[in-house]
Amino acid sequence: MAEDETSRQSPLFASIDLGSNSFHMLVVRQVHGAIRVVSKVKRKIRLASGLDASNTLSREAMERGWDCLRLFSEQLQDIPSENIRIVGTATLRLATNSSTFVRIAEEILGHKVEVISGLEEAQTIYQGVSWTSSGSGNRLVLDIGGASTEVILGEGVDVKLMNSMPLGCVTWLNRFFADRLLTESAFDEAVAEAGRIFSGIAGEYIKIGWGMCVGASGTVQALQEIIIAQGKSETVTLDKLYELKARAISCGSLDSLVIDGLEADRLAVFPSGLAILIALFETFRIRELVMAGGALREGLVYSMIAASNQLTGGAFGDAQLRTVESMISRYQLDPEQGRRVEAVCMKIYEQLRAYWQLDDQYGRMILSRAAVLYELGLCIEYKRAPQHAAYIVENIDMPGFTLAQKLLLSALLSNQRDEIRLEPLRRQHAVPFEEACHLVRILRFAIIMCIRRTEGTIPKFTFTVQDGALKLVLPEGWLASHYLRGAELENEVKLQTRFGWPSEIMELKHYDARMELLPFQNSARIRQASEKNPDSAAREKGGEQDGGRMYPDF
Repeated sequence: MAEDETSRQSPLFASIDLGSNSFHMLVVRQVHGAIRVVSKVKRKIRLASGLDASNTLSREAMERGWDCLRLFSEQLQDIPSENIRIVGTATLRLATNSSTFVRIAEEILGHKVEVISGLEEAQTIYQGVSWTSSGSGNRLVLDIGGASTEVILGEGVDVKLMNSMPLGCVTWLNRFFADRLLTESAFDEAVAEAGRIFSGIAGEYIKIGWGMCVGASGTVQALQEIIIAQGKSETVTLDKLYELKARAISCGSLDSLVIDGLEADRLAVFPSGLAILIALFETFRIRELVMAGGALREGLVYSMIAASNQLTGGAFGDAQLRTVESMISRYQLDPEQGRRVEAVCMKIYEQLRAYWQLDDQYGRMILSRAAVLYELGLCIEYKRAPQHAAYIVENIDMPGFTLAQKLLLSALLSNQRDEIRLEPLRRQHAVPFEEACHLVRILRFAIIMCIRRTEGTIPKFTFTVQDGALKLVLPEGWLASHYLRGAELENEVKLQTRFGWPSEIMELKHYDARMELLPFQNSARIRQASEKNPDSAAREKGGEQDGGRMYPDF
């Protein structure tokens, strides 16, 4: 086989981001339509701190960068050159002697280094976000780098408005926190100056509007880690930023800065990045922000993969759906069964949404994903399949899902059958605890109704809530003629009721006419069953075992 043909077929792709604060290398493998990260290497270089007043980059800063690239170079040797892209950003755009750095960098790496414009950086960041994050409608993307901040507004994979602004966490550190003191006045000056810069562009963004705001930088990641360490929702709000600002000021200096969840390598640039983000929130009137799934490095990789497969960005589809489809294939799930459970879940959800005041923002979507993936744990073994499914979700890379969404998905999967576990439902922060409990109840009933795994076997049903109790209404006689599912539903009702979630099963005469409600009489079912199988009926009457599953008393 010719060498160039071998290169074209290589599944490995690499991107290197020579940023103003950190250098990053990302190596991925394309397999079965999905992207697997095989290596991530990050080094704090603080390249921007090497710029003097005339924008000359110091030899010392360049040496730090070259030493890092020697670390990267070995991994690039077995990846074809067309599958590698290396870019320099704000500091190398600014440096008057950047050509010196680039020339030696190319000698070390054996590949071309591109110094891209601010707008090209913004465009690539947005592509990285759109290919790794899920959502619909307009999306505002913020990326606070070491020497520049990108603000992009787009929908799907298309950019509508973008700007690259000349401020970043390293340059703002040197300008407003050079004495390493964390004072109210230093923060106020840093926020005010950033706000002055952003005010020139904010109006146009606000006029267009957006439904979701996402952050794609280390500053936002650090903030999210702090918020989660404090046991709060991952969503960043202005009030949370003000709280962190007050906490930083109370520490007095960078040398004394201690905040739970803040990693040591982020300490130096955290206050400056925080000031810039506060200015963005205030100037753009941002209500809340979540972490993006990817940024510049991912944008570089996905654009190469798209080009190699002659695809447009839209051909990748929604990131979350792409991840789900990849998991179905990877873990050999039954997609038809998943869709059946999903359809029943969605029907129950719609019937109960008003009763339980369910919020569609996260809950509906993650319930849908849980239904499709509920058999995930069977790839390990049956008995503890729910726990295995939860573990897999929490410990694999899932582009398109935020951390909060993954924790909610894990909590639902861990509670799909057997005993109810409240701790995972409390640990997630995507939806309120009570709503998470409601979603669990929906999923459990839907799975039982789909036990037959056959189209056309789902009964007509209605779920309502009366006097605080969840009521399942079925056609008259259905329970007696579908003994297995009837037994499973009966046990589930008992389990939820004992757990403090009152539930009932009802049968309805002339179901289509929505007429008289008849409480389900267990004794009638026992009599019918005993004529066919006395042993089964006796077990059910005792309430100890049914359908092959044990239910504990509470």
